[in-house]
Amino acid sequence: MKTIFSPDQMLHAPRFEVSDGKLEPAKEIPSRAQMVVDRLKAVSFGEIREPDAFSLDPILKVHAADYIEFLSDFWSMWQAEGRTEEEAFPFVWPVRQLRADIVPDQIDGKLGFYSFDAGTPIGPYTWTSVRKSAETALTGAKMISGGEKSAFALCRPPGHHAHHRFFGGYCFVNNAAVAAQYLRDNGAQKVSVLDVDYHHGNGTQALFYDRQDVQFLSIHADPKVEFPYFLGYADEIGVGRGEGFNHNYPLPHGTPWDAWSDALNTACSKIEAYGPDVLVVSLGMDTYEKDPISQFKLKTDEFNRIGERLAQLKLPCLFVMEGGYAVEDLGINCVNVLTGFEQG
Repeated sequence: MKTIFSPDQMLHAPRFEVSDGKLEPAKEIPSRAQMVVDRLKAVSFGEIREPDAFSLDPILKVHAADYIEFLSDFWSMWQAEGRTEEEAFPFVWPVRQLRADIVPDQIDGKLGFYSFDAGTPIGPYTWTSVRKSAETALTGAKMISGGEKSAFALCRPPGHHAHHRFFGGYCFVNNAAVAAQYLRDNGAQKVSVLDVDYHHGNGTQALFYDRQDVQFLSIHADPKVEFPYFLGYADEIGVGRGEGFNHNYPLPHGTPWDAWSDALNTACSKIEAYGPDVLVVSLGMDTYEKDPISQFKLKTDEFNRIGERLAQLKLPCLFVMEGGYAVEDLGINCVNVLTGFEQG
């Protein structure tokens, strides 16, 4: 299995985030990606290659043009406002009875319009990393479309919380969704996206919620008690043509392997019944028992079993990196999934 990654993806280097009501050191940091790269090399897992260059067109199949323009132009707009801070945070949002149909002219208004949380700062190199991350996913999708049976898109920043027109949850462009749409546009009649991150893939769900050509399944912490709070419930099954093609498996804090793997087996059965041409896995590693912001109890050796179970589906598979913040163990756990898949 080949890995796709660009060092430019580490240029986005947040220093702080707002979490649990306070300002804290950032969790989504460049060393996350470096630890995975180091582990891939340490076990000689396979070739690590740079992503291909793509136009913005595949990204614009998923995200609004004005939103992508905002991300790409943000730092110059920030500086034009005379701001000297090294990273920017939104602090006001158009919720409920406030107007959500007008993009403000002022930079703080724009930040709020195009975001849903205060935990995702933007810095001078964010767009460079975000675009490379999307191109990493697109390169993996291109490889699968070209006949590869599997590929690992080491995306950073992650993407599954990003919606059509706003960012949050450390995510700016929805890499898995961009890859899934590319696969659809290049021959796949049906695509399944399985999200195994600890947090619900709210952005991916929203992007495909009314479609039947992309099945979405997510195993995650119960949003009653965990971010993103406002999507990820079991009764969210899709709408219109998409009804019945969205599947959520919310689980309580403290969930160990046995209960988590039951949900995985159920999701895999849904995938088999759907019969997709290709599988995209949003590979979040924050289900690990030592993850600093998560509350599941999966152990290192159990990540191999995730890969083994996915291999039983016998589908071309693109792994797209999402979360995982226990940095010292992240590379080991991630490569365990990939190894389990290869050996399964």
